[in-house]
Amino acid sequence: MSLLTAAGLNKRYRVGSETIHVLRDLDLEVAAGEMVAVVGASGVGKSTLLHLLGGLDRADTGSIRIGGTEVSGLADADLVAFRNRHVGFVFQFHHLLPEFDAVENAEMPLRIARLPAREARPRARRLLERVGLEERLHHRPAMLSGGEQQRVAVARALVMQPTLLLADEPTGDLDEGTGAALHALLRQMHAEYGLTSLIATHNPRLAEACDRTLRLEGGRLHPV
Repeated sequence: MSLLTAAGLNKRYRVGSETIHVLRDLDLEVAAGEMVAVVGASGVGKSTLLHLLGGLDRADTGSIRIGGTEVSGLADADLVAFRNRHVGFVFQFHHLLPEFDAVENAEMPLRIARLPAREARPRARRLLERVGLEERLHHRPAMLSGGEQQRVAVARALVMQPTLLLADEPTGDLDEGTGAALHALLRQMHAEYGLTSLIATHNPRLAEACDRTLRLEGGRLHPV
């Protein structure tokens, strides 16, 4: 059974007088529980694809369905609410808020969803402890290593218990050893939380750990 389906996605950008056609009639189907890697050269459109799938941007044409919801047809406010509840994001650069500590960053999606602090805080703490940060709960991002910051980002992505995890070069800013540890963590979280995951990566080890690998080239996805 498919959890994520995209059909006929097209995305163009205007750069000066030039139109760049990034995605061309792209189709994708990801089964529930599957972990899929998307590889391809820099600038080929991997981030664009993930942004469209997760509702951070809209395609020019085409449709996207997550579970039983046609997300490409949602109004802006409904799309934001759906994304916050059902989609977790991990980016190459963690995008943590520097003025907040690890727990406050991890609980942010819960607070956006208006969950009271007495409920949000324990859930965020449990996830941070699960990703190995029990001694760093009240450290701000500047006091954390790159790998620790990315673990906070993973906890933040999972705190709403999403069905879909989208990760965009999650180890791209980490050294080899730290990246390998994050690979293992993502795989553990994928299995433990029953996720469906799509990971854009340049890292062959992370791609090999996935159930399936697709290459983005010429605006379309191709099996590897």
